[in-house]
Amino acid sequence: MPIADARAPSPLERFLGLFTEVRPGEAVTALLLTVNIFLLLTSYYIIKPVREGLILSLDGGTEYKSYLGGAIAAALFVVVPLYGRLVKRLPRNRLVVGVSLFFASHLAIFYALSTSPELRPRIAFAFYIWVGVFNMMVVAQFWSFANDIYDEEAGERLFALIGIGASGGAAIGSLVGSTLIPVFGVYQMLLLAAALLIACAGLFQWVHARETRRETTAPPPAPSASSAVEGAAKGVDKPKSDLGPYQMVARYRYLTLIAAFSLLFTLLNTNGEYILSSLVKARAVTLVGEGILTGEGQADWIAAWYGEFFLGVNVLGTLLQAFVVSRLVKLGGLKVTFLVYPVLALLDATMLTIAPLLLLARVGKTLENASDYSINNTARNMLWLPTTRSMKYTAKQAIDSFFTRLGDVMSALFVLLLAETLQLGVRYFAGANVIFAVATIVVALAIMRELPKIRAQRDRGELPGDDAPEAA
Repeated sequence: MPIADARAPSPLERFLGLFTEVRPGEAVTALLLTVNIFLLLTSYYIIKPVREGLILSLDGGTEYKSYLGGAIAAALFVVVPLYGRLVKRLPRNRLVVGVSLFFASHLAIFYALSTSPELRPRIAFAFYIWVGVFNMMVVAQFWSFANDIYDEEAGERLFALIGIGASGGAAIGSLVGSTLIPVFGVYQMLLLAAALLIACAGLFQWVHARETRRETTAPPPAPSASSAVEGAAKGVDKPKSDLGPYQMVARYRYLTLIAAFSLLFTLLNTNGEYILSSLVKARAVTLVGEGILTGEGQADWIAAWYGEFFLGVNVLGTLLQAFVVSRLVKLGGLKVTFLVYPVLALLDATMLTIAPLLLLARVGKTLENASDYSINNTARNMLWLPTTRSMKYTAKQAIDSFFTRLGDVMSALFVLLLAETLQLGVRYFAGANVIFAVATIVVALAIMRELPKIRAQRDRGELPGDDAPEAA
């Protein structure tokens, strides 16, 4: 784990101190990780419109998008255990660097296929599924790596800073894509995203080498209560990390609860997106009926409305990440921070159950999404700080990818049941979200009650071991 230096803060450390508490010796690694997630999210948001363009250009593309959500979940169900095998066989630097380069090579392959007029229309389905797997896995892997670098105390301070890179990357990536695609074309963006992933691989290796060197040259830490417990447990065989990712999630209640939270909050959020899109569509239809919009101008109005909405969410999310998250964690602790999103979602759903109006939905969803991208995202990644390395890479990958995507699939089925089969309106979806939000809060509180227990299990050596090979 990073060891802070006993020296005066550097100018860089003082600057980063505007966002969170950065101690001497921590600034460079924290900045490298911030740049890494910035580039990673930039690459994703560059290729995201490419994915949308390819699939929506097909006849029936809108319907295909709904069906492919299930295909992505099925792909993740298979791929995550394969990733778990790599975790056991590879040291962390070779794992994260290799997986990053592996995905970068796929982008080069898709670009090569796109140069053939015969093959170009046939890659849409494969690319859509690939992007869904890529986005889930590489982001989860980044946060596994960050959790592996930092201990609980440092992570609770510095994750808020690193999260600024994620918020900035999402915003800049969208801007870069919308600016460069009209100039260079859709498929050239794949090569740009591949180059950014290669840069991320280099940053992973840089951070690993830097922190490995610091750990080997740092003086041994003073004995602590937890180290005393670990010392007493040396005679006990430490559990091996031979459990598969889904077995690990099922065996440990702490992980099971995190999986349940991920599924519920995704279901809650996706249902909220459906409510918002339904109200936006209804407003556009009303404007057409009143003669304010033409039928052809309806799509332009919706696109402009969402452009303003996304801008507001991104700006607010970035401000929350930069100036609120670290202070919220410091003053309220992880428990208060973790409850912010589900409480806001509950208020939003309750408000729309009473009055399903577009203005209220816009305000509520802006607050909800901005807090999700900043406060909720940072808090959820902090939950993994007290776990072992095996859990951070194996179980976290399963939860952040498969179980999160499963929430989207459940939401699609929910829409099919309520909207398509029963023909119910948005008020019923809002009422259902009230129930889902309450359930999410209950699970969040259960996770907080389980947190001291997982720390105690770790200190007693009762969790799956960190038996992955170490790199030199």
